[in-house]
Amino acid sequence: MTSSSDKQVGASPTVIEPTIFELSSAGRAGYSLPACDVPDAPVERLLPQHSRRAERPALPELSELQVVRHFTRLSRLNYSIDGGFYPLGSCTMKYNPKLHEKVASDTRWSSLHPHQPDATVQGVLAMLFRLQGYLCKIGGMDAFTLQPAAGAHGEHTGLMLIRAFHEKKGERRTEVLAPDSAHGTNPASAVAAGYKVVQVRSNAQGRVDVEDLRRLVGPQTAALMLTNPNTLGLFESEILSIADIVHQTGGQLYYDGANLNAIMGVSRPGDMGFDVVHFNLHKTMTTPHGGGGPGTGPVGVKSHLRPFLPIPVIERSTGAAGAEQYALTTERPDSIGRVRSFFGNVGLLLRAYAYIRSMGPDGLTQASHDAVLSANYLKALLQDSFDAPYAGHCMHEFVLSGRRQRAQGVKTLDIAKRLLDYGYHPPTIYFPLVVEECMMIEPTETEDRATLEAFAAALVAIAREAAEQPEVVRAAPQNTPVSRIDEALAARKPDVRWKG
Repeated sequence: MTSSSDKQVGASPTVIEPTIFELSSAGRAGYSLPACDVPDAPVERLLPQHSRRAERPALPELSELQVVRHFTRLSRLNYSIDGGFYPLGSCTMKYNPKLHEKVASDTRWSSLHPHQPDATVQGVLAMLFRLQGYLCKIGGMDAFTLQPAAGAHGEHTGLMLIRAFHEKKGERRTEVLAPDSAHGTNPASAVAAGYKVVQVRSNAQGRVDVEDLRRLVGPQTAALMLTNPNTLGLFESEILSIADIVHQTGGQLYYDGANLNAIMGVSRPGDMGFDVVHFNLHKTMTTPHGGGGPGTGPVGVKSHLRPFLPIPVIERSTGAAGAEQYALTTERPDSIGRVRSFFGNVGLLLRAYAYIRSMGPDGLTQASHDAVLSANYLKALLQDSFDAPYAGHCMHEFVLSGRRQRAQGVKTLDIAKRLLDYGYHPPTIYFPLVVEECMMIEPTETEDRATLEAFAAALVAIAREAAEQPEVVRAAPQNTPVSRIDEALAARKPDVRWKG
């Protein structure tokens, strides 16, 4: 087996880039200013004493070329989807086609201002209106709002729609159900929306325990939040029964679209019985993902929830000459109101529109098929070296357990750190919590076979190290700019001060 990815295995130690202060040398400058063409004035005359420094600031002194090279070298230390494989489970990180970036950066889009009159932005309103239609077809829903800024914001918006629906009927429902394998944003969003969260157990097959669900639902149930396929990468085969159980008590079924990448063009949440969905377009539709944003999480609903959608709403009409006209309207008396300034992250919505148009229905279906194939192939390569807690085929992602390695004194965290030495970004670890020493892997449809095989070879090698040289894995990483750090302390109390 050979591939460019193999060069990452056993990478040489990374040279640590000096700080910009360490590169500094007195007298260097990266700029030159023209001679002053107005009379000089002493700073004492221009600024009061309390605004003046007692001594010169300790700024680095470098040439422009040195500054450019320093920050270029630093940028190469960043891991990115353009530079390597992201096997993050439940967080689809796939390549973003540059064509879509080019479309979105066209000044005819990017120079528009959100305060322009509707008559001057007919093109972008038409694009957004059509995108809503495409998402309805993909999700099997009747209407969409494009305003939510990301997945969790979409969840909160969807739950507020459900709350408005129940209150319109005069019902006061207090609970939201969520599986024990649910994404962490599900219970967080439910609490933020004012609900008590009730956990539904998973069965031995990793799916919703239908009998436990039947025991928990009742007149107090506002909704069940569910992902399908679920967070373990398994399709909820009893989804129609689950929908019936929830609906019989008057509850609503909410679809977390984080795993839409597995089912586009194959199955639709609306056909499964879901009343509300959110789609993470920054995961599924190749808009930029990571680094804290931006994102976009449109929410779709069945017709009975349409009156509650956020305002403004895009309306289409026909003009006197027969031409289509688009306008934003706020005339929705039952609307939950605005959930986002202006009309959402339009630049990302445009990228998603370009993705859907360039892929077409057959391309979207093929993407799902390829994502599922990639996950099952990678799982087959790894299941002899790690424990696979759930037998059979997975969907677009799967979970492994490092409990075998744990018995050898190597934790899943150690395995993830060792992967850094092999040049790979680690997968999601310790989630879902229902799997001991969990590793959650999603290869996506955009990675080729050679990349998957090289990544699997690295993990197999680490499993062998865990058995034969566990101290090597426990000491990882060794080939990175910094060794293992106290991650909790670094996140809670970062120290970024220069100690010169």
